[in-house]
Amino acid sequence: MSTALHLAKPDDLDRLTALVAAFHSEQGIEQTDTARRTGLTPLLEGIPHGVAYLIGPARAPIGYVIVTFGWSVEFGGLDGFIDEIYLRRAVRGRGIASEVLMSLPKALSQAGVRGLHLEVDRTNETAQRLYARAGFTARDRYMLMSKRL
Repeated sequence: MSTALHLAKPDDLDRLTALVAAFHSEQGIEQTDTARRTGLTPLLEGIPHGVAYLIGPARAPIGYVIVTFGWSVEFGGLDGFIDEIYLRRAVRGRGIASEVLMSLPKALSQAGVRGLHLEVDRTNETAQRLYARAGFTARDRYMLMSKRL
């Protein structure tokens, strides 16, 4: 199974939207396809605020990962946030996510990213173990807080 990452482009919008819809369905995230496309299209058109990668064969991806970018004084510059990572159920448990989470930081580091963050459900121990194996650590003094605007 290929864990190759392919930078998603505008002609990948339909494939990526279907994968995002599957992830959102699993996670109980309610969003219309129109809203998904609105959020994805700028990433595929090359805005500097983030990227979307397809995982696996470009024409028949098995998943995706979206990374958004920000700036951190604490981390010394550009940082990234794994906004979403998803693999189709049928290919889970084969080490693909681990490979992606090991190769992605290397590629981002070479592009100047100084830190990479993600969030995980406090009750999802499987995902927590996956992220810990990939070198992510919980920050004991910090928790993610959000405000929808």
